[in-house]
Amino acid sequence: MNTNNKNQEFKTRGRYLLLVVVIILLFSSGFFVGKNSSSLKSASITDIILNSGDPINNADLALFWKVWKIIDQKSPEAGKISNNDRVYGAIKGLTSSLGDPYTVFFTPSEQTSFQEELKGSFSGVGMELGIKDDILTVISPLKNTPAFKAGIVAGDKIVSIDGTNAFGMSVDEAVKRIRGEVGTQVKLEIVREGQKTTQLKTLTRAIIVVENIEYSLRKDGVFVIKLFSFNDDSDVKFQKALTEFANSNSNKLILDLRNNPGGYLDSSVNIASWFIKEGGIIVSEDYGAKQDRDIYISKGYDLLKDKKFKMVVLINKGSASASEILTGALQEHKIATVIGEKSFGKGSVQEVIPVNNETSIKITVANWLTPNGNSISKQGINPDIIVKNANAKIDSQMNKALEIVKKK
Repeated sequence: MNTNNKNQEFKTRGRYLLLVVVIILLFSSGFFVGKNSSSLKSASITDIILNSGDPINNADLALFWKVWKIIDQKSPEAGKISNNDRVYGAIKGLTSSLGDPYTVFFTPSEQTSFQEELKGSFSGVGMELGIKDDILTVISPLKNTPAFKAGIVAGDKIVSIDGTNAFGMSVDEAVKRIRGEVGTQVKLEIVREGQKTTQLKTLTRAIIVVENIEYSLRKDGVFVIKLFSFNDDSDVKFQKALTEFANSNSNKLILDLRNNPGGYLDSSVNIASWFIKEGGIIVSEDYGAKQDRDIYISKGYDLLKDKKFKMVVLINKGSASASEILTGALQEHKIATVIGEKSFGKGSVQEVIPVNNETSIKITVANWLTPNGNSISKQGINPDIIVKNANAKIDSQMNKALEIVKKK
């Protein structure tokens, strides 16, 4: 097992995560750019496939070529599609066979769009997307964004985008359709849990400014920190909030991570380090049998070492990725009581590997595990106390959190 606290690797992963938050990209916390990657720069993607006719692991590619020839002989569309496009389609089928919505092959045009997104030349509607039960699902809308103002909520299923059926659509394809120039509109047809009819939402694209954190000491003596995302400066701002709590007379703390879609991995590790003793496990990356786990441990910051306090963490189905890492660590180290609804369950690590000069594959290489070894992707985080906000006018989850922290 390898203990990994390298800031540079954190920043490499985090750079993509922040973009995810800003532009409704795929929830892919823990992103690598080209780590251990190999590039086939001299050959075209068609040459790579067409010149590989040998059986691979007992899979005879003769079947592939037989279908190729039948298409040539029978399909009236055959002449309209280039060999490259056929190969791209075949590779997309290969990646989809893994059953992992976060493993995606990028064609040249998709690769170009992806690189533009990494450079920040984009606009969006301010919501996080994922795949849940094989359906395109809103993880969470970000506060004061077009999606938030249109009334989109965590858990909404996307039925169509600008009239195009979204069933079976990948997150990356959905993002490509939803992105666009500032001021233009996109129409999303959604269906909400418990409702039998769909809703049509018209959203106007904008540059998304992500709110980071809010905190205050309530009149009843409870200190509340609301963290909206794990950005590049979230841990610094969180330290400021926690310093105010440490210097206050309050010994009651509520951390609200509801509808927080995640962000930087190092930010979640740094924030957890304010609460967990030095050396305590925060999260690990499980690569299966391919290599040892990478383990991220607490740095043991001592801001609260002399303060006895009671803590509650609030989560819901819009809490994901870095939110789940932090919540799972605080829960399993018995630092906080977790209240709300089961989290989204997005805890996998993606790596982008060039295939040739024009294409690449984004592939899941590992899964995140809580300190006790539970898979975040498979299980999400289950609250200690389940509370649903059945009434939009009453925050039952916050009320329960207040009740718990006030108990002697």
